[in-house]
Amino acid sequence: MTAARRIQRRYTKGWRAPEGAVYVGRPTRFSNPFALAPAASQRGGLLDMWAVEYMGRKLGRWDNIADARAEAADRYARWIREPEQADTRTLFRALLHGRDLTCWCPLDQPCHADVLLELANP
Repeated sequence: MTAARRIQRRYTKGWRAPEGAVYVGRPTRFSNPFALAPAASQRGGLLDMWAVEYMGRKLGRWDNIADARAEAADRYARWIREPEQADTRTLFRALLHGRDLTCWCPLDQPCHADVLLELANP
């Protein structure tokens, strides 16, 4: 059996997720609560930066989406390991163990699905 992996979803006509793969993006229970959103620059530009938001609150701004995505994935990794998330970790391990995970993030950039893969397949 091959190791579980992250697969980038596509808008391409006819694209299908592999059998047994689990989508972990919004609005699923597996989604990252740290969301990316376009943000107005403090330099005066209109929506030329990216923000990471949690529960409607902007946590910071980044010049490019790759840096914002890395921050969101890192915050997710810390959040899911908090003691309050123990039941969530147990559930996610049971539901995701050995399964491929799909999301929209580019494969060459950090993603919370990578964190979920590590969690479900230690």
